[in-house]
Amino acid sequence: MSEPYLRPIDLKTPYKLVFVCLGNICRSPTAEGIFLHKVKEEGLENYFYIDSAGTAAYHVGESANSKSQATANKHGIHLPSKARKFEYADLEEFDLILAMDSENFSNINALDRKSRFENKIKMMRDFDPEPGNGEVPDPYYGGMQGFENVFRVLERSSEALLEELKPYIKS
Repeated sequence: MSEPYLRPIDLKTPYKLVFVCLGNICRSPTAEGIFLHKVKEEGLENYFYIDSAGTAAYHVGESANSKSQATANKHGIHLPSKARKFEYADLEEFDLILAMDSENFSNINALDRKSRFENKIKMMRDFDPEPGNGEVPDPYYGGMQGFENVFRVLERSSEALLEELKPYIKS
């Protein structure tokens, strides 16, 4: 295996991944919804546990932002999550932790004081075939076009991520 976060995936040991942004109402629930949709399209939902979280607790318990939901719905994607705060236990629990930007990447790594989990903390755009500056931009102040742009970035990144994980699925 070329990357430490890659491991065999089967029905007894589903692969656990969490998408992380700041408030868990825009980018990370959109990534969660897209990845969940892609997994279901391939009939692989029993092989994955998919979640999202925020590094701040601003919106705990809230659904995704209405603009995120409208954009996702336009593409046939449902955003099921409720906002929650990323916790230290998530470092242990998940196989892959995907930060939306460098600020959240730093916030996640700050929880890992002994650098035990650094190999499974990645940037979402590490998987994007068109990574740009490596950040999934915060769409909150960019109008509907900002949400559409983020959706396209997350869709590309999710497709590439799933393609990277599929060879590790054992039936």
